Amino acid sequence: MATCEVCGNDYDMAFEVHSQGAVHVFDSFECAISRMAPVCEHCGCRIVGHGAEYDGRWFCCAHCARQEGATRIVDREVTGAGMR
Repeated sequence: MATCEVCGNDYDMAFEVHSQGAVHVFDSFECAISRMAPVCEHCGCRIVGHGAEYDGRWFCCAHCARQEGATRIVDREVTGAGMR
C-alpha cells in the first residue's frame, strides 16, 4: 500500500506520477490534479485540459486568455458548411 501525498490516505490502488525527475504518489485523480495541475492566471481554476498559453502565461481557455489581452487565440477553428 502507498500513502497519498495530498490527503494521506493509505490506499492499495494508489498510483505514481513521474514528472520532471520527481515521483508523486496519489490515491485519486482529484488529489493529483490539486497538486500538479497549473492554475489559470485569469479565473484561478485548475487547468485539466490543454489550456491556452499567451505571453508566457497559462489560461484554462481562450476566453480567459482574451480577458488578459490575447487577441489571436481561439478555443477551436470553425470551418465547413453549416458551421457558425
